[in-house]
Amino acid sequence: MAELVTFDFKDLDLDALGSAKGRVAVVASPDGTLDKAGRRIARLTKGALKRLVESERFEKAREGDVLTLGYPSGMEADSVDVVKLSRTAKSDTARKAGVSLAKGKGKAALTLCLGAMPRAHEVVMGLALRLYEFTPHKTAEAEADGGILVLCPNPEKLQEAVADPLAVARGVHFTRDLVNEPANHLTTTEFANRLVALGKLGLKVKVMEEDELAKLGMHSLLSVGHGSISPSKVVVMEWLGGEKGAAPLALVGKGVVFDTGGISLKPAAGMEDMTMDMGGAGTVAGTMQALAERKAKANVIGLVGLVENMPSDRATRPGDVVTSMKGDTIEVINTDAEGRLVLCDVMWYAQEVYKPAGMIDLATLTGAVLVALGHENTGVFSNDDAFCQSFMKAAEAEGEGAWRLPLGQAYDDLLKSRIADMKNVGGRTAGSITAAQFLQRFVKEGQPWIHLDIAGTASVKAETAYAPLGATGWGVMALNRFVADAYETKEV
Repeated sequence: MAELVTFDFKDLDLDALGSAKGRVAVVASPDGTLDKAGRRIARLTKGALKRLVESERFEKAREGDVLTLGYPSGMEADSVDVVKLSRTAKSDTARKAGVSLAKGKGKAALTLCLGAMPRAHEVVMGLALRLYEFTPHKTAEAEADGGILVLCPNPEKLQEAVADPLAVARGVHFTRDLVNEPANHLTTTEFANRLVALGKLGLKVKVMEEDELAKLGMHSLLSVGHGSISPSKVVVMEWLGGEKGAAPLALVGKGVVFDTGGISLKPAAGMEDMTMDMGGAGTVAGTMQALAERKAKANVIGLVGLVENMPSDRATRPGDVVTSMKGDTIEVINTDAEGRLVLCDVMWYAQEVYKPAGMIDLATLTGAVLVALGHENTGVFSNDDAFCQSFMKAAEAEGEGAWRLPLGQAYDDLLKSRIADMKNVGGRTAGSITAAQFLQRFVKEGQPWIHLDIAGTASVKAETAYAPLGATGWGVMALNRFVADAYETKEV
């Protein structure tokens, strides 16, 4: 699995800058002012660094950009990176400065001189988020990473400040690893095993097998996995770090480890991307890891339904009627609308067992959300304005795009079935909304609920603000922030 780059924090040693290997990075304010480290490097490079920060090139650069001085004379470093960043820079600008440094770092060692930057921890967070590769299935020997040495006035204080952000970054990386993993490696069993391993962080993890799910009445979820040799499972992760007995937040994730569409078979082109159809479960897993690692003072339950949707002689057919744990019957019009069949049972179980204060489900649920929002924003649906607004505020603070879409009776009416309580699809129009309406039928009266359709944001074919192409880990930072803002107690 991807390992987070190594950070080391030390006091600034001006005399060591000349002999530093790899890359050296310094901060310059937008007007070109250099701190102690920058002034020392300007002298070492016989004024080359000073000329750079006084140049038109530097003036035209945006705040957060990095300009590079290659093979600087007077230094052993291969390059000097200059970060254009003010002391009053906002969090997202400082974080993106770290991302810019990460893009140029490669495997070289990096000596990062941050001075007394108030947002130094955000620069470190940006570096950690962007320095990610998924390489477990490449046979070439991986090049060793030179690591990052952070030089600053109070290294102990900065190290303490970055502890929680780095825990969140590791959660993001865990989500990316899961979403990037091929389906022949990340089976339902292997997925469950990786979640059980989170127990070492203090999470209480329970795996429910098919016989137990059948006794609970989860026949909607089980119907999705009928065609696969991989057993369907539900994994529950409990983090009870908040007030004893306080109602938890429930996070519910769709974990379809591969989606062929079942009998309603998908076209061959692009089907290889369906390894990411467990992105909702991956995000829940990464969030739970982050909360546990940073010892969040909140009660949060993560629940994921793990299935594989395959065609076979045992597979659910279009026209079949299945019964949910709630007791409602569902006419399966399209077996490729399977994620909602998984979620509805896990959501009902979460409410029956945990009586949550709030519930958020995440799923790569519909292609329709891609048509509506592209890859920039996750589709957000909710039955509670205050609950939703609190999450949206957290997502905005973390730079994770989210856009609320409507719900309404007219959309719900499209799910009416002639032979069952409902159909699992509502037709071609408003596909993301009717999918959300389906899920809302399994939300109890008075239960605050958010549905996040991450089909466009979980995995992309171009780099994003914080991630290389592939899995993004979208949602881990937003959910972590949401928990911190809305659910964490000051003292336990």
